[in-house]
Amino acid sequence: MGLTVAIQMDPIESINIDTDSTFALALEAQRRGHALYHYLPANLAFSQSGLYAEARALTVQRVLGDHYRLGEAEMIDLADVDMVLMRQDPPFDMAYITATHLLEHVHPQTYVVNDPFEVRNAPEKLFVTRFPDLMPPTLITADRAQIRAFREEHGDIVMKPLYGNGGANVFHVTPDNDNFNALLEMFTQLYREPLVIQRYLPEVRQGDKRVVLIDGKAAGAIRRVPQPGEARSNLHVGATAMPETLTARDQEICEAIGPELSRRGLVFVGIDIIGDYLTEINVTSPPGIQEIGRFDDVALETGLWDAFEARFHASRS
Repeated sequence: MGLTVAIQMDPIESINIDTDSTFALALEAQRRGHALYHYLPANLAFSQSGLYAEARALTVQRVLGDHYRLGEAEMIDLADVDMVLMRQDPPFDMAYITATHLLEHVHPQTYVVNDPFEVRNAPEKLFVTRFPDLMPPTLITADRAQIRAFREEHGDIVMKPLYGNGGANVFHVTPDNDNFNALLEMFTQLYREPLVIQRYLPEVRQGDKRVVLIDGKAAGAIRRVPQPGEARSNLHVGATAMPETLTARDQEICEAIGPELSRRGLVFVGIDIIGDYLTEINVTSPPGIQEIGRFDDVALETGLWDAFEARFHASRS
């Protein structure tokens, strides 16, 4: 029996259909006979009568330059749809947090993936601190004296904003780098939040692993290899995706965090592993399923929809 699914995402006209995970999820949902709607986070509207979205009926096809059709705009009551996919891209800012608060008004009567309450409580660089034994040496603070002391202890460090995304403003600071104080000043001017300071992991030069977990179980991985002279392994800043298999340590990490992810209703999660260390847990709008699919000849969107539907039906029992 087909479901009615509203997809809360960024403008569909601007996505790359060869890499976008939400597009792959929409194609699979359509293949299963689900009716789709598309709306932007800015189209959410709460009133005393409920939570609404100005949405458009959506159909998709894998045709470059002609990948979607949208119907006329209509105001839909999100209590009347079966499922909402919360798939807008970060940053994890107050607009994102507000969207999670609004979606709580309909979840779980309308099943929201991932659980909006848990998304709000699991920002990527903070949620990982619940698993300190899996992390590299890390400091989260705005205190300059503590940051300097951490640098003196570890020498080679990475500095990044707590709520940053996509590799923006991530700096590798070597022991002889004389820009350290200038970077501290810049971060203070740009951000009110603490910084994340980590010991630099040289293994990142060989790439990090993005592992996708479906309802707490490892489902596939890719290696993202940075360009020469680049410490960031984000694909959109030029890193190269390569096939990857999970090591015993990777499996150990997934098995350690998987039950907690599942318990929290974080069904679609992407984690980052550098060497033997877990560095981030991405729950807001994880990418990567199409890249993994091309290398491993798997359709993670199928497994994801199996999990979404199982969760939906369990919420009705």
